[in-house]
Parts: sequence; C-alpha cells; structure tokens
Amino acid sequence: MGFWKELISDKNSINEKSFVGVISFFMMVIAFLVDIVTGILGQKLIIEEFIFNGFLMLTSVVFGITTAGEIFKRKEKNENIE
Repeated sequence: MGFWKELISDKNSINEKSFVGVISFFMMVIAFLVDIVTGILGQKLIIEEFIFNGFLMLTSVVFGITTAGEIFKRKEKNENIE
C-alpha cells in the first residue's frame, strides 16, 4: 500500500508521467504478443484501432513530455551555473 500512497501524494519521488508511460507501453506490448499468439493459433484478435492508437499516442506524449522536461531542467541548471 505504500507505493500507491506515495504515488498519489504531492511530495513524492515517483515521476507520475513516466509511470503512466510505462504502463501504457506494457499494455501495447501485451496486446502485440497476444495478437502474435492468436495469429499463430489461426484465430483473429480484434482490437479496435482507436484503443491501440490511444495507447500509442499516450505513450508517445508521456515520454515526450518527460524527455522535454529533463532537457529544460538541464538547460536551466547550465544557465544558473554560468
């Protein structure tokens, strides 16, 4: 219970954006693996395209925002040092 309590608290060491991005990425990987297994078994897995695209966009945006935030933090640190 400690992890979830820390996740929703205001002062935590967990990056929520990265957490959401990782969960979304794993959901895409699981859907991909299930699609491969069902294809090997000769069955068709029906995943609505908008659901998969939603996970794809969520993952891309979250990791993009996290990366941009890290870049701007480094830039601000370098400017403060000079």
